Amino acid sequence: MRIYVSACILKNPLKFGLIGCGRVAPRHAQSISELPGATLVAVADIKTSRADRFAQEHDALAYADYRQLLDRPDIDVVNICTPSGLHAAMAIEAMTAGKDVVVEKPMALSLEDANRMIGVARATGRKLSVVLQNRYNPPMQELRRVVDSGRLGRLLLGNVTVRWYRPQADYEDEWHGTRAMDGGALMNQSIHHIDALQWFMGPPASVFAYTATLAHQIEVEDTGVAVIRFRGGGMGAVEGSTITYPQNLEGSLALFGERGSLKVGGTALNRKVLWKIQGELELEHELLTHDQVDPPSVYGASHKAVIADMIAAIREDREPQTGGPEARKSVALVLAMYESARTGQPVDMTNGIWNGDHV
Repeated sequence: MRIYVSACILKNPLKFGLIGCGRVAPRHAQSISELPGATLVAVADIKTSRADRFAQEHDALAYADYRQLLDRPDIDVVNICTPSGLHAAMAIEAMTAGKDVVVEKPMALSLEDANRMIGVARATGRKLSVVLQNRYNPPMQELRRVVDSGRLGRLLLGNVTVRWYRPQADYEDEWHGTRAMDGGALMNQSIHHIDALQWFMGPPASVFAYTATLAHQIEVEDTGVAVIRFRGGGMGAVEGSTITYPQNLEGSLALFGERGSLKVGGTALNRKVLWKIQGELELEHELLTHDQVDPPSVYGASHKAVIADMIAAIREDREPQTGGPEARKSVALVLAMYESARTGQPVDMTNGIWNGDHV
């Protein structure tokens, strides 16, 4: 799947509301402000002082109760930037209230909730977009073009490595590190990389995983490893953790095909690390040194592309590129890893609840 963003200039900008004014919210607000087809008019947060401050910074109205924001008939799109455990309920409320929804990753913490979100989007005719922004990063888009062109041949092996660090203090709030609101290193920190792995390698056939809590006092895993067999015949490996003291060391995706080996890493899947393609080896140095600039944080710099795609999807009446069914795939893969770790057995993902064919 390739990603295209409409370049049309909209005469009547869509009005956005934003729920949750925490760490990732500025990325959304800045992106909305930079798009000609969007304007931020309202924000909501249970912490009144935070909502007021954020609203002042972005020339919007503040609400302590997000339902007051949903009651406004002039708001077209709602961006949800709350703890993960609240995503499903808030997205469903927003779509039921007649709003299109952009929701942060992961879309939900259970397949039941993900399925409900997809079902409500279809029943109401609203658009549902999930923030999987790293797919839009230039190196990832180039990798997509290489794979789609067949220049790598058949993909044989994919590898995801997320060696990040979180001090215990990062988990000392109301929700990080909890099962109900967060999920662990695989669901929270590694979801973008796991999404990228299945985006390129295709549907998984089976997965076997171990998880453990090795360095933190939290309810969920801070370390997870998994092996995957894909339906196309290739294999994959995942390593995700928040234990690599004293800092984030690596967040990468590597693909190995019949005629090439490529790796994208950097702070947010934004830097070419390895780029060897049969017949193109003389280009490797140029490719690895051209425009290799890291964004300021692990959030990357492509939220704007996600929101631009949502605006285009609304105007063109199509599914967003990272819509509910697409975003469900990585959630299902992580949950299958959790199920394997719980049972000590591999999980068959070719049928039943995992593959999403019934949704």
